[in-house]
Amino acid sequence: MRILIIEDDIQLNNIISKHLREAGYAVDCCFDGENGLYYMESTEYDCVILDWMLPKRDGLSVLRSYHGHSRCAPVLMLTARDAVTDRVVGLDAGADDHPLFL
Repeated sequence: MRILIIEDDIQLNNIISKHLREAGYAVDCCFDGENGLYYMESTEYDCVILDWMLPKRDGLSVLRSYHGHSRCAPVLMLTARDAVTDRVVGLDAGADDHPLFL
């Protein structure tokens, strides 16, 4: 299973990727929305973990652009935003789930 992590906090990105690799997953990482969208469109992933607040291009913008793509992997939003309205916005933008709050 191949997973993409798009998270600008280097320490958090490293922690998540380390645990996923130890669990046997193939993991790619990037740290901004532009690179994240490039990875999403150029490689087939089984799952994408996407931060909402990213440099260069925010997670919602990435998600909206990606869902026009032909091979869409499930996307989990990773965010500190925990209001119900934020969850609805993320799900409406195309996230498959919005469970990860930090």
